[in-house]
Amino acid sequence: MAQAQVMDYLAGFRSNGDETIRNTFEAMEQFYRKKLWHQLTISLSEFIQNSFFQEDTNMMDLYSNFIKDFEHRINQLALVRISIVVSRKLSQQDAIAFLEETHKKVKTHDEASILCRTHIASLRVETEELEPLKRLVEDLNAEVDKLDHVTTTHGEFYKLSSYYYRRTGNHARFYRDTLRFLGCTDLDALTKEEQTETAYVLAVAALLGDGVYNFGELLEHPIVWALEGSSREWMFVLLQKANAGSLAHLDSSSEWREQKDLVAAEAQLRAKISLLALMEMVFAHPASERTISFSDIAQRVGVPIDQVEMLVMRALALGLVKGSLDEVQQVVQFTWVQPRVLDRTQIAKLHERWGMWCQTVKKMANGVEQQAPELIV
Repeated sequence: MAQAQVMDYLAGFRSNGDETIRNTFEAMEQFYRKKLWHQLTISLSEFIQNSFFQEDTNMMDLYSNFIKDFEHRINQLALVRISIVVSRKLSQQDAIAFLEETHKKVKTHDEASILCRTHIASLRVETEELEPLKRLVEDLNAEVDKLDHVTTTHGEFYKLSSYYYRRTGNHARFYRDTLRFLGCTDLDALTKEEQTETAYVLAVAALLGDGVYNFGELLEHPIVWALEGSSREWMFVLLQKANAGSLAHLDSSSEWREQKDLVAAEAQLRAKISLLALMEMVFAHPASERTISFSDIAQRVGVPIDQVEMLVMRALALGLVKGSLDEVQQVVQFTWVQPRVLDRTQIAKLHERWGMWCQTVKKMANGVEQQAPELIV
């Protein structure tokens, strides 16, 4: 593209009624004339992200008449980000074709290539067959893992993968990848409605996900605050009670029965809460007092005493606890419980136990000092 054509295109903005747009294009024209590609890239990136500019500017014309002339001179990752914004103004098929052309130009740049392919897949996700989408997610996941630092590209990928796992009903993987997405994303970038919906579906995934026996990470994440004061606040309460192992709350509340996935998996949900109750019980006991009777377990968990043995065996098999059963004495000797992300109540209990341990050590030291003073230097 001849420079004269580019200048003619930019000249058209000098008469723009909006002073900000006019000044922005004048600055970009100067950067272009002086071949200050880095400064031009920064200015252009800021310009196209502004929703007001997007409404007032034909983005595809901007790309064809201006950006295309120097696209080979700017950072490839920046080019992809610019192209993504431009593609949002196109139809689905045109956007896919446009981004596929962009990908050909950046395929030697790992992060740019991943970001571009992720957005192409995001456009296809509604209509793509599950099997090819699965292969693409797995391939991209392997490439994302090779990146040596966490960027917004990770967030874009985890957004795609979490959507795929939600579509396939894989609660555990959806839960994991959505938390990763949130770890790479500024919550302010999500609307209040998006935050509430994300918190809600995450809670469902936590309750139903295979192998998810700790909700502490979610309960301590600001995303769950979006449920407070909403019509779905009951889900926040259910998640807290389930994390504490309260089957009684499940029996006394009725709102959760409006959620068809929870109703369909009620037996699985009850089994998980029972295991969480057992873990919470073991955690609450000091290490020196973890020989617990079947009757105490039955009372705390809320299951018949004849089901305690099976409950403990399942917890042992899942690696949630370690220990041994004495069927004759009807007791369980627990030696370990799986570490968990603690909520504030659990941290308070841990602080209390730490204080008790310090007092025990202090008493022991005083006893040694009184009975064998010659040992104290």
